[in-house]
Amino acid sequence: MDTRISPVRERVERVREALAHHGAHAVLVPSADPHLSEYLPGRWQGREWLSGFTGSMGTLVITRTQAALFADSRYWVQAERELEGSGIALVKIPTGAATHHIDWLARETPRGAQVVADGQVLGLAAAQALRAALDGAGVVLRTNLDVLADVWPDRPGLPAATVYAHAAPEAVEPRSARLARVREAVARHGASHHFVSTVDDIAWITNLRGGDVDYNPVFLAHLLIDATRATLYVGAGKVPAALAAQLQADGITLADYGAAAAALAALPAGSTLLVDPRRITLGFREQVAAGVRVIEAINPSTLFKSRKGAAEAGFIRAAMEEDGAAMCHFYAWFEAALERGERISELIIDEHLSAERARRPGFKGLSFSTIAGFNANGALPHYRATPESYAWLEGSGLLLIDSGGQYLGGTTDITRVWPIGEPSAAQKRDFTLVLKAMMALSRVRFPRGTLSPMLDAIARAPLWAEGLDYGHGTGHGVGYFLNVHEGPQSISKAVPEATMAMEPGMITSNEPGLYRPGQWGVRIENLVLNAPVDTPENGAFGEMLEFETLTLCPIDARCIELSLLRADEIAWLNGYHAMVRERLAPKVSGEALAWLERRTAPV
Repeated sequence: MDTRISPVRERVERVREALAHHGAHAVLVPSADPHLSEYLPGRWQGREWLSGFTGSMGTLVITRTQAALFADSRYWVQAERELEGSGIALVKIPTGAATHHIDWLARETPRGAQVVADGQVLGLAAAQALRAALDGAGVVLRTNLDVLADVWPDRPGLPAATVYAHAAPEAVEPRSARLARVREAVARHGASHHFVSTVDDIAWITNLRGGDVDYNPVFLAHLLIDATRATLYVGAGKVPAALAAQLQADGITLADYGAAAAALAALPAGSTLLVDPRRITLGFREQVAAGVRVIEAINPSTLFKSRKGAAEAGFIRAAMEEDGAAMCHFYAWFEAALERGERISELIIDEHLSAERARRPGFKGLSFSTIAGFNANGALPHYRATPESYAWLEGSGLLLIDSGGQYLGGTTDITRVWPIGEPSAAQKRDFTLVLKAMMALSRVRFPRGTLSPMLDAIARAPLWAEGLDYGHGTGHGVGYFLNVHEGPQSISKAVPEATMAMEPGMITSNEPGLYRPGQWGVRIENLVLNAPVDTPENGAFGEMLEFETLTLCPIDARCIELSLLRADEIAWLNGYHAMVRERLAPKVSGEALAWLERRTAPV
């Protein structure tokens, strides 16, 4: 018996029994929690528990007769494998933001029937779109029922990790100053109160960090701010007494995590509440009394934290040097081990690379689960080796390693591809085209305020010219010892919005790719910082920005087909490698230094 598939079928049937009991036709299970986080605490990993699909994004729909998982191209191969035999159909969608599940529900649900979605984990903007579509189809949306409570007997409880302060010198601005900045922005909106549920915003405002969510140093909490007070709704006992006293002195009072909804319901009539419709759930929005005016706009803290100041940029550069030094030590070991004929698996790569990072000053943990994919596994953008399923590095091919670390002074995210044996001509061509794409974006200049999705085509152009493309975005924002995926900027095919304007101090990934399913994958990723640049026109046409490349690690020239590179591209690569060598050489010695010098030699 397949012990993975049989529980999934059993759980889906349990859901159908619950739907029948409640008189509903279908249930929508998003990948979400009450904070609309990307990485979910165990208590809200219901979509994974029900379906067996372990990808970080996806939406599950179960009806009385059907079950479907909606996932974008990053997960198609993984989802097909994990859903096999489960009775759950994979519906392929173009992007993670696509809403095909809404149209599917409106089409597949009989008129007058009920669709259930837990309003406590359903985003307000998502709920508005869902309700509009279902209303148009004559379908009733019910949001006051959590079906998981009926069918998940051993559901995990709330996480209990201790909250701690992100302190100076890496915390460059006191929390009192951050609260003041947020209050000024709230006042400009004409609001008297502001409710924040997203854990990265709360961590940034309060200069606090935690361990409630894998890879992101955040904690579960809600925050209610008015003109004179701020209340942090957090689990009892999670904040040590000394830290609670510091918070009190800075004007932040602690309250029970479960009391946030009641606090919203108790807002006085005539007050005005600012909420971000994409970062608050329907459940919390529905708590607000009719006598309270609600303004919907992006959280001010989301914009503030995306723009790193000069001091933060300095700490980030230092973190990149530590991260780069860790990779020098790892890759020196790795190549020497291969030369000695040692057997190396994807799991061993993860273990050794993580251990090298853990030795660096300021390291606090990984920023996401390491992706080490050899050949066909590298063609899965969100692949992760597990003890149950992994590959050994046997034969020739390409090894893709996407990894990152959390440091007190910054968050890193880097992807490199390495040859195992002799890469083929086709592999070298793919690698070089992706390198051209990455360099094209690295070298671009653009007016301040350019909407970030407008830059996406610059990276894709070298691939498009050859009839090639990739299914994921080119770049995501990155936090400062916070979430590795951070908005509002996104270099992708997303519909441009005013909040996506590129501003000085933003950090974004630059990671074009190319994937041959069942064969190999190539992705080359650096983090880049928006930096002002002087031009010959001296600002006559507005302020211009360029990208400062932050990531420090060689790009393996053995995978390059030099005939495909122009002279200016070769010059950029040699200049980048010279910078990497200059910055990292003081941090490494012995075999790691020799490896660094070998891999940064001019081409």
